[in-house]
Amino acid sequence: MSDSDIAAEPDMSAGARLRRLLGYGAGTQMMGVHDGMSARIATSAGFLALWASGLCMSTALGLRDSDEASWSQLVDIVGAMVEATGRPILVDGDTGHGNFNTARRFARATERVGAAGLCMEDKVFPKMNSFFGDGHHLAPIGEFCGKLRACREAVDDPDFVLVARTETLIAGGPMAEALARAEAYRVAGADAIFIHSRKPEVTEIAEFCREWAGRLPIIIAPTTYHRTTMAIFRELGIAGVMWANQGMRAAYAAIRDTCRTVLAEESVAGIEERIAPLKEIFALYEYQTLEKEQELYGEWDPRQLDEPKATTR
Repeated sequence: MSDSDIAAEPDMSAGARLRRLLGYGAGTQMMGVHDGMSARIATSAGFLALWASGLCMSTALGLRDSDEASWSQLVDIVGAMVEATGRPILVDGDTGHGNFNTARRFARATERVGAAGLCMEDKVFPKMNSFFGDGHHLAPIGEFCGKLRACREAVDDPDFVLVARTETLIAGGPMAEALARAEAYRVAGADAIFIHSRKPEVTEIAEFCREWAGRLPIIIAPTTYHRTTMAIFRELGIAGVMWANQGMRAAYAAIRDTCRTVLAEESVAGIEERIAPLKEIFALYEYQTLEKEQELYGEWDPRQLDEPKATTR
């Protein structure tokens, strides 16, 4: 079965499909999405798995990526994205939004709306986005392991993917601590490790991969070391590569530039050739299907059915 077949396989749970895509060295590309539209676009473009980014969802809500959005707001967005696409979605759970109890409630909620898995990071609550500032404080290992264990035992689907994200390198900690934390999280029930770095090159990630030696699948988000090729990531054995925030940043730039142009020119004539035609949006959202269904269901006549046949005993 090909990767594209796995991503859309109706007889497998979302978690099972995501697991199959995260093999050693698979380098499965996961596009960061933040609403139903971005999920539809990423699916249409061909991405086999999606990353429901906390930064991007918070930004779309007009909030900062510092646990300002409530977890119920985020679950609602994830549900809309699941409904918009058949692709497995890995959800950014930040720190679990509090303690082990809020973490497992969030895990259950994301599973109920159809997510494939949950990723949590080992910073203290409330967290700050990893690419801003230097005030990144890690939670005690035992506390974070308790969150992972609670989530593992709270979800119903044994294939629901639980990803442990260590922020050790973001916080300026040593590689030995990153590896020790990852091993503890593996024992606690994590299915994959997300190792995060904001260096401009892939050196830290490469060192971690060599030392980790394939104990669990590794996921990365090369936001700062974006010039590294997918071939190198696969050579390192990386299972999943998240383009975590590029879609949201592209949307931000396009909307910003459009607003500036329209205000300055007091007209939309100058932007019409640069923006998506409505017919493309109608096609993506399958308006034509709705039109056909209107003919079928808009005024349904019960006489279309055959008369019920008499039953014999």
